[in-house]
Amino acid sequence: MNTRYESANEIYAKWGVDTDAAIEKLKNIPVSLHCWQGDDVTGFDHDGPLSGGIQTTGNYPGRATNPQELMQDIDKAISLCPGRKKLNLHACYAIFEDGEFADRDKLEPKHFKKWVEFAKERNMGIDFNPTFFSHPMQKDGLTLTSPDENIRKFWIDHGKACIRISQYFAEQTGIPCVMNIWIGDGFKDIPADRMGPRMLYKDSIEQILSEPFDFNMVKPCVESKVFGIGVEAYTAGSAEFTLSFAAEHKDKCLPLMDNGHYHPTEVVSDKIPALLCFFPEIALHITRGIRWDSDHSVLFDDETKEMAKEIVRCNALNRTYMALDFFDASINRIASWVVGFRSWQKALLSAMCLPNKYLADLQNSGKFTELFVKQEEMKMLPFSDVWNKYCEECNVAPDSSWFDEVMRYENDVLLKR
Repeated sequence: MNTRYESANEIYAKWGVDTDAAIEKLKNIPVSLHCWQGDDVTGFDHDGPLSGGIQTTGNYPGRATNPQELMQDIDKAISLCPGRKKLNLHACYAIFEDGEFADRDKLEPKHFKKWVEFAKERNMGIDFNPTFFSHPMQKDGLTLTSPDENIRKFWIDHGKACIRISQYFAEQTGIPCVMNIWIGDGFKDIPADRMGPRMLYKDSIEQILSEPFDFNMVKPCVESKVFGIGVEAYTAGSAEFTLSFAAEHKDKCLPLMDNGHYHPTEVVSDKIPALLCFFPEIALHITRGIRWDSDHSVLFDDETKEMAKEIVRCNALNRTYMALDFFDASINRIASWVVGFRSWQKALLSAMCLPNKYLADLQNSGKFTELFVKQEEMKMLPFSDVWNKYCEECNVAPDSSWFDEVMRYENDVLLKR
């Protein structure tokens, strides 16, 4: 492998690319791994079905059913992935002990103590998400936009509790916590009032953000969605709404883009540099939507590569909070995690191994034919040898031989649950 890597290193050097430097840089870029892939977004605070505009399909054996199983599965996944990780939690993954229970508006940092211990032992930060779904207080499919003030107050209080928990995560780990606000509120058919729910949503988020926090350590975000199951005609948190809200409150709120939450002809890769013109920091949920926001596992495909290219080309690796967000119950859940994480790592490394300044100079000098030709030539550079070297230095398998370990784990652990 070293001989092949040395050859690849020399080839890239002719294009002005230092692959050694790219490898070292990628080792220190955190990517947030989402806990909800391991149990199909079920969580630990309710026994009811997943509801509120999202859906998990499939019935592959071995779903995690308690905190110990989920942590065990996360450990297995991260052991097979190169690079630096963060842990991404939803509020519904609170861990209650000794018969205690707290509803979502009463959650406290102590209910996530075991997650903090888990993260600190693995030198990981923690990101967080209030859970505005799968709960009886989601009346008529509405939470922060509900005209019922008792309902809306419950969810505002939940958001405030999550701010306090996010502050706790940041203080305990010493790593900033990204806290993402997403709701599935909307209507199945054409509404009579589109503005009213959005004004309620605006007020609700403002009330949540009135809870004291250190913006250097807690990064609240607002995430949009074009539509969801049961809310096909209208969603209150549209792209225009959330982006405008973040712009108006940029001293304490970031925009978060999920690349499955837009119309099929829109691409987040084009939106990344647009937002970076105006926001010091942005956040991403990286997924793969097929026809709609289906949250398929991330692949090393064209749009994944383009998103990574834009982050790297814009020198925004330290301005972009990157988190994975997908859930597939039709395949081995750990394999899904591993493929998704490794695919995003490949996309980042691939982008860092491009002669981006050289290509930009061609564009700026109007040499569009040469740019066209050279961009195609870049696709044939020996990137796989650089990836293999990166994995070797991170002590993980560079190829799919990691899948053998997943199958052993399935036979020894998952199938016995």
